[in-house]
Amino acid sequence: MIELEDNIGDIVGKAQRGLSISDSELAKKSGLRAEAIRKARDGQADEATLRTIAPVLDLDADALVYLAQRKWKPDKLENFEGLAQSNTSYGGMLVNAYLVWDPATKHAAAFDTGADCAGMLKLATKENLSISLILLTHAHSDHVADLPRLREETGAEVFAPAREPVPAAETIDDGKKFRVGKIQIEARLTWGHSPGGMTFVVTGLARPIAIVGDSLFAGSMGGGTVSYKDAVRNNLEKILTLPDETIICPGHGPMTSVREEKRHNPFFAHKV
Repeated sequence: MIELEDNIGDIVGKAQRGLSISDSELAKKSGLRAEAIRKARDGQADEATLRTIAPVLDLDADALVYLAQRKWKPDKLENFEGLAQSNTSYGGMLVNAYLVWDPATKHAAAFDTGADCAGMLKLATKENLSISLILLTHAHSDHVADLPRLREETGAEVFAPAREPVPAAETIDDGKKFRVGKIQIEARLTWGHSPGGMTFVVTGLARPIAIVGDSLFAGSMGGGTVSYKDAVRNNLEKILTLPDETIICPGHGPMTSVREEKRHNPFFAHKV
């Protein structure tokens, strides 16, 4: 199973940057020494420190501590027909792309490309899939690096968020719907990490699926580079309101579910 994308230091850092709280300000608001804050940023904080800084950063203390103590990882998804995750290395980090297909008709959609689409193409050949759509969650280079090859090899139509246009891709807005065999796909604008980040909600298989790009990770979220406030709000309102059994497919790290993130993600636990 893929490791979690973020450690405790990453989570604390993202919350600090998003809320514009410096180390010194966090120390003052929490009543802790600066050294304790630095240890938290380095992922070396003890439980008492984490429980003290969590409310200042609007994080769930229990979820933060459980992650620090390595007491939680999402359940591994096995033998789910119609969904496959592809992992490739880009600049030293793993990036995910996905295939979703109708098992009856073998019609398929690809979501992002990762650094190398060879694995996706190999699986499509093995399963006799016909990829007719390529849907991009956002335009960051690690997610679209092999788009020219995937488009050329499949002849599929390519769609990208209107706020993040990509060469040779048709732009789409919030609410756009697609159909692949019996599968229905709805685009939801979940921007904040990037200007036009899209989540694609897939229904028609045994469980609903949300392809979320870098909006949400197992136990964390993408950095709110464009707008932290809107990134948090969109995750709460447009992803974590989906049915609990919805499979969440992030751009980095392992797959998870709405139920698990509502319980175990420090940014969102007990807020939905």
